[in-house]
Amino acid sequence: MERLIIVHWNKSTGPEPIIQYPPTEDFPPKDLFVKLWTIHELNKEHSMLEFIPEGSSWYISISQEFKNELYFLVLAYSQDAELENVIDFDILTTLGANLIGMINTNKITRILFETFNTIRDYSKLDIEENLMSFFQDKLKITLLQILQQGVISKSKLLSILKKKYGFSTVNIDLLLTFFIRDHLIMKKDVPGSKECYFLIKDLSFMRIPPKKLILSSEDQDSEEDLVLFREKMKSFYFNYDGVPEIENKTVINFLVNNHEVYDLLKALREKNLSVSESLNILGNDEDLFSEMNEKQIIFESKGTVYLLSDFRFIKFTPYYIIKKLIKRYNNQKISLDEYHAHLKMLMGHYKERQLLIDYEII
Repeated sequence: MERLIIVHWNKSTGPEPIIQYPPTEDFPPKDLFVKLWTIHELNKEHSMLEFIPEGSSWYISISQEFKNELYFLVLAYSQDAELENVIDFDILTTLGANLIGMINTNKITRILFETFNTIRDYSKLDIEENLMSFFQDKLKITLLQILQQGVISKSKLLSILKKKYGFSTVNIDLLLTFFIRDHLIMKKDVPGSKECYFLIKDLSFMRIPPKKLILSSEDQDSEEDLVLFREKMKSFYFNYDGVPEIENKTVINFLVNNHEVYDLLKALREKNLSVSESLNILGNDEDLFSEMNEKQIIFESKGTVYLLSDFRFIKFTPYYIIKKLIKRYNNQKISLDEYHAHLKMLMGHYKERQLLIDYEII
């Protein structure tokens, strides 16, 4: 994405560009916005549209009404940008509504910057990279930990973030776009509580064996090396207990704080590498290479590096929340309607799957 523009439609004078990011360029010509308005008028059942004029850019426009006024959130892309990398409609609508609601406040510049980066970074990263980024974000992790306690209203969520964790200026709608986009939460009003959030999918990570073991003779591996590698893998996974690693987060912190480690993991998923090739990916950091050996992420024998344990994010239905919901209801922390709403969502997944082991490896 090249830039993000907010346009107001004045009923008397037509389009009025209000603000854009980055702010260095001139606004596009007004006739572009007139064309966008015309297309919206002809397709009123669709509030999001694509427009590809002749030139160097193409556009996505989302119409939004705010205080009986019409606005457009316009995203400008280079001609070679791929549509499938754009955030989906529901998320763009949420971002647009949040952004336009801040137009006449002193927060608009900061929120415009945050929204631009959210959309741009999503377009640049794949699913796994987005999750790596998520686990690096202290505020998002804090938010996940709160949601893991069960149903919570938006007002209570903001209060906890401010009073307990010290996050006094939080753009909660922007933060929640990640959770909504990946279908981790649902937003719903229940009697007596508006804008409640329900965690329906949780995120974690785990070590798993490599998806494919690259052990063919084409790699010039000796039979002795292969036997040694197989025995090493059997021994590791037979004795492996992943719970402590998940709870203390030392391994995930090691991964997210050393992007070169992730790069080496991706390379070793495809083929075995020499020590020199591996070090090159790690920026010739021999200490980092040694640490990966010590943490039993890789296995090195006679100059060949194997992937011993891959790391994958997992998405799963958090049935554990049911016990927390019962306790919170008994302690009068949530209402009966809130309890029933979240329970119904979780048990709906169970009825569909007919089992309590419900996860997806990403």
